Amino acid sequence: METINLLAGGPKSEWPVDLNHRLEQNPCIGIDRGTLHLLDMGITPYAAIGDFDSVSANELALIRQCVEIVHQSNPIKDETDTELALQFAGQQFPAAHLTLYGFSGGRLDQLLTNLLMVYRPFLTDVITRLTLQDRHNWIQFYQPGTNLVEKQSGMKYLDFVALEPTTLTLPDEKYQLNRFAVKRPTSFSSNEFLGEQGTFNFDHGIMMVVQSHD
Repeated sequence: METINLLAGGPKSEWPVDLNHRLEQNPCIGIDRGTLHLLDMGITPYAAIGDFDSVSANELALIRQCVEIVHQSNPIKDETDTELALQFAGQQFPAAHLTLYGFSGGRLDQLLTNLLMVYRPFLTDVITRLTLQDRHNWIQFYQPGTNLVEKQSGMKYLDFVALEPTTLTLPDEKYQLNRFAVKRPTSFSSNEFLGEQGTFNFDHGIMMVVQSHD
């Protein structure tokens, strides 16, 4: 499956250490100031999405000069720049995996919005093909049923975050559950793989799975 990379404007301190190499492998979409970060790395994005309220007039002119597709939105809107970029990517590349970088660090409200945007109806089609990655975390979202999660290189911990009440079964992780009734949003953190992959089952809502390391 083709991968499309999206870079938001989060601080560089939260980027994976090999981000430049990762971005060079696949088409990229810049989100607001993330577009300038791509250009600074010598990467011309496929498109630039955002209201661009975080860039100067000269920087916006540079973006328009270098990027063929620029979608500038009104700063007063119901959707975030990241949501609009994911919607655009999902429509332009309906069979691609989407990887979002630059989503964390800085403002906590923006991080929470980026984690909970999977409930936006216009992003329903991209949830299961979306990965959020930063320096310490690898985040994916799953729909009800039996799911397989593969261990990512360098990741030690495994967290199952039930965003809604559900029944959760963890049959082959280090700490197991059997049809555990989750009554409120709960993070089952600090679990671990026993091998290179694990399975889990739940019956309602969306499950956020976080692989992480110290």
